Amino acid sequence: MNLTYRPLVLGITALCFSAIVLGRAQAGGNHFYAPVVDQVVKEECGSCHIAFAPSMLPASSWQRMMGNLKNHFGDDASVDAETAARISRYHMANAADAGGQRYSGKLLKGVAPGSAPQRITELPAWVREHRKVPGWEWRHKDVRTKANCAACHAYAEQGYYDE
Repeated sequence: MNLTYRPLVLGITALCFSAIVLGRAQAGGNHFYAPVVDQVVKEECGSCHIAFAPSMLPASSWQRMMGNLKNHFGDDASVDAETAARISRYHMANAADAGGQRYSGKLLKGVAPGSAPQRITELPAWVREHRKVPGWEWRHKDVRTKANCAACHAYAEQGYYDE
């Protein structure tokens, strides 16, 4: 290679690499859901499981879920009224149907309008994405539940659900 072109080739290579890295960070990959940033929501919801991005479910789902915290998937997740109101406001403002949620439409594809699904793991798009995961993997001691996203998606808490 002619030495006069070497800096140009290195520069182009660096530029291409930067575009790939920055493009992924900016676009969030194919499965990015803005992570929870409210510290109270993160602490309360994240004390038992990953604090799921509000944009993974419509507002009706969060409203229904927050209305029955005494029986939150078999557990009592009750919090004081002020904390419950804060968590509800946050989820409602950032819900999938609140607008501006880039990939929420993809996740909610096949969900009937006006419905209030309670489990992200039962959404048709989630089921399609995970259909090839064998049953034994869900039962693995490091996974144990389909709601344990971080077991397979290392950056789930940052909002990235790509593999």
